[in-house]
Amino acid sequence: MKKIILALSIILTVTLSAQQFRTEKDLLGEKKIPADAYYGVQAARAMENFKISHYKVSDFREFVKALGLVKLAAARANHKLGALDKENKIMPAIEKACKDVMDGKYDNQFEIDMIQGGAGTSTNMAANEVIANVALEYLGKPKGDYHTVEPHDHINMSQSTNDFYPTAIKVAFILENQNLIKELESLISAFDAKGKEFDNILKMGRTELQDAVPMTLGQEFHAFANQLRGEVKSLKDAEKYLYVVNMGGTAIGTKLNAVPGFPQACADELSKLTGKKIVPAKDLIAATSDMQSFVIYSSALRSLAVKLSKIASDLILLTSGPRTGFFEINLPKMQPGSSIMPGKVNPVIPEMMNLIAFRVLGNDVTVSFCAHSGQLQLNAYEPMIALAVLESQQILTNGMKTLNEKCVAGITANEDVCKSYIEKSIGIVTALNPVLGYDKATELAAEALKTGKGILELVREKNLLTEEQIKEILDPKKMTGQE
Repeated sequence: MKKIILALSIILTVTLSAQQFRTEKDLLGEKKIPADAYYGVQAARAMENFKISHYKVSDFREFVKALGLVKLAAARANHKLGALDKENKIMPAIEKACKDVMDGKYDNQFEIDMIQGGAGTSTNMAANEVIANVALEYLGKPKGDYHTVEPHDHINMSQSTNDFYPTAIKVAFILENQNLIKELESLISAFDAKGKEFDNILKMGRTELQDAVPMTLGQEFHAFANQLRGEVKSLKDAEKYLYVVNMGGTAIGTKLNAVPGFPQACADELSKLTGKKIVPAKDLIAATSDMQSFVIYSSALRSLAVKLSKIASDLILLTSGPRTGFFEINLPKMQPGSSIMPGKVNPVIPEMMNLIAFRVLGNDVTVSFCAHSGQLQLNAYEPMIALAVLESQQILTNGMKTLNEKCVAGITANEDVCKSYIEKSIGIVTALNPVLGYDKATELAAEALKTGKGILELVREKNLLTEEQIKEILDPKKMTGQE
């Protein structure tokens, strides 16, 4: 009886094992693939070969969406040109499969490491295999039945990794750029709102961390907003370089195996799907190895990071103290600041923004190295460009959202502190020049430095101006050039 039970157990185990895997074949031979997996043999090999980082293709939603979008544009172009499925038997299923990938239904099938050799071939083949197997499922066929829908012949028609992959990267950057600009514009609005709130709070401006001339706290925050407005334009201008694609160039830009008319037809479909003016490159050979668009777009991210870091550092200075720093503003208290110093609260959100900026600067250097290191007709380092830029976009977007919601929105002004600096500062003497004259103002400045008294204190002691005159001179709108 025991022997019978053991035999049945072995049969059951073998049966279950057979059900859990399917066998696929490539030029290296056969390989078992999990039966429920939509990826195929080449993606499976890549998952085994590249266990490098914690970054998977699936971690970047817009990138996976771009893979499906570009494959859909290619399929539609091939179909319209009469090369793919003239009888329209499999095209509807391919369309549905591409849209499913775009919608995120199969993100978990793209578990390939972003850091991969082969210029992106692994990611391209994962897209081909997943779309083919999803299409097969729509057609009532088993996964791996590539006689019906073939990853290379159908999904990769008129393409190579060398035109598909950089195009998908560009589309991903374009999609993510919209999210980035949205958060940037929201942050600009937050700074503008604070500027309006602080418009009548007079304070000392500083140059080289020394007292300069008066301004309003509102002007300071409006300036933050306007500095960032320039970055919106920069991002939009840089995005336009991504609109030129090399789809249809295939391996090196010679259009080998591409259907005649495919480059323009595919670009037209990409334009419809993205809402952007996508165009085929005039020189497909040049476009296949040239990384200019990525360098330019990355530099726009670097510029934004530099600006955000400068503003974050200003916020850290303005809130420094509370007793021995500037302490002109209060940042929202987010968490205790020390394990040993009671009552200490640190400016953790602006510090976080600086950390993000430093990472983006490093990523931009990485993009530059990758761009100049490609040899001859291809750049094999595009996967690292993709990772560097997508990470920069992602952390900048999340960082600006956090800076806005957890910092800027809750900033309050220490109006009395700002006022006391105005009254004590020697810098205010410049505003008295037109009333008292340069010589008298210089005399007051020297005495203030010698005695430690404030300019206004001395003016009152010497009865040089009435309170009414002082009030008029210190009117924020008149003093700071506001209309």
